[in-house]
Amino acid sequence: MAPLPQRSDRPGGNPVAPTDPLADERGTALRQLPSVDEIVTSPRLQTLARRLDHAFLVDAARAVLARTRDALRTNHPAPPSFALDSLLDAVAAEINHLLAPSLRPVINATGVILHTNLGRAPLPPTALERIQATAGGYTNLEYDLASGTRGRRDVHTSALLSRLTGAESAVLVNNNAAAVFLVLATLARGGEVLVSRGELIEIGESFRIPEIMAESGAVLREVGTTNRTTLADYERALSDRTRLLLRVHRSNFRITGFTAQPALAELVELGRRAAVPVFEDLGSGSLTDLSRFGVSEPLVRASVAAGLDVVSFSGDKLLGGPQAGLIVGRREPLARVRKHPLFRALRADKLAIGALQATLAAYLQNDAEAVPVLAMLRMTPQEIALRTAKLLEALRPLVPEQQATFEITDGQSVIGGGSTPDQSLPTHLLQVASHGQPLTQLEARLRLPFAGVPVLARIVHDRAIAHLALDLRTVFPSEEPALIAALAAALAPS
Repeated sequence: MAPLPQRSDRPGGNPVAPTDPLADERGTALRQLPSVDEIVTSPRLQTLARRLDHAFLVDAARAVLARTRDALRTNHPAPPSFALDSLLDAVAAEINHLLAPSLRPVINATGVILHTNLGRAPLPPTALERIQATAGGYTNLEYDLASGTRGRRDVHTSALLSRLTGAESAVLVNNNAAAVFLVLATLARGGEVLVSRGELIEIGESFRIPEIMAESGAVLREVGTTNRTTLADYERALSDRTRLLLRVHRSNFRITGFTAQPALAELVELGRRAAVPVFEDLGSGSLTDLSRFGVSEPLVRASVAAGLDVVSFSGDKLLGGPQAGLIVGRREPLARVRKHPLFRALRADKLAIGALQATLAAYLQNDAEAVPVLAMLRMTPQEIALRTAKLLEALRPLVPEQQATFEITDGQSVIGGGSTPDQSLPTHLLQVASHGQPLTQLEARLRLPFAGVPVLARIVHDRAIAHLALDLRTVFPSEEPALIAALAAALAPS
């Protein structure tokens, strides 16, 4: 490679390497940056320093200085000026960002009722009151006030669950995946579990029946075929190693056409003859008949009435309560489940127990409107259309015609949460087309607002035209003013 040209600035002198004024300016700026100690001991940050862990403040200062150095090294054509005051502001902003809760409320305008990524079922007001009443102090969580001795934490919900499901006993753990794992580990460890090939399901977050079974210590024995499994398939697979017959509700997919599946009563009768317990994982689980809302989902009470030994289901899906795994059934197998060493590791906490207790009480009082999930399911398309029209009426004066077009159209809401995959609910959508920005940008501005509550919507394609769609089925009436403000802000010129 040819050497770089050199120049001599002195007659007869030695060559002088060419200088880079920009590099010199950057180098000077880098050398002038304050030290971490100068920042954390600055009088402006002493209020923060007095109420923060010192190491936390130092880490924030280091992070800001590191970003500043990177900016100085890469900025073109000239580095910006970094005064001490601006760096102190940046450190304060960094601390506020780190301390701000990342778990925050959002407005769900997607029309997905049980949105797993958004926390599934919103809790009834009575559940929130119960959490408020019990979270800030001591409770009789595992204390029997009548006898003055230690009690069981699931006693607070077991009687309510038994009454609502008809089961002899009930056990509560932290979610349904834990419930399935615990039942398998208790009743089938070291033995075989018979399950239809058409029920080897996968739920979100890689919850797969074969893998859960392997981790529990049980041995999977597949019977039948994907689309057809008969009672004779179970009978042929029975052996002295069989510990459990497992039925898994296909809650997030459907098999149609040339199919066969034994009735629950047939499986129960086979289990009695073979002296093998029968366990059903209902997944979502419903405590009330939802057919009046246009939703077909098996009832927990029907499974218990069929004679199943154990049934498990979720608390935060169609039941409409907190995250929990509910195990109901006969007294003897559930007593074994409760005594398993893993029960303590998988048990629910006092907040979930209090919220579930309040949710179950709403069912006993026949108060469907108190459970938000049931209220959203009950909402008619006409009610949603009326709410949407009123919201649009309030929104139009805030958004000039040249900025956006609005239209109320027919649409479909979905239940979500791994429930009723082939069923939807008719609704009305507010479709928004922005004239000054791409839909992806509008969606992002709603999701990441400068101020206010994030709004989650969806982009739909109607007649080959894309629109941003908002479904008020999943928006609480109290959230509508914030939704209007968010839409107006997102549609405003950048």
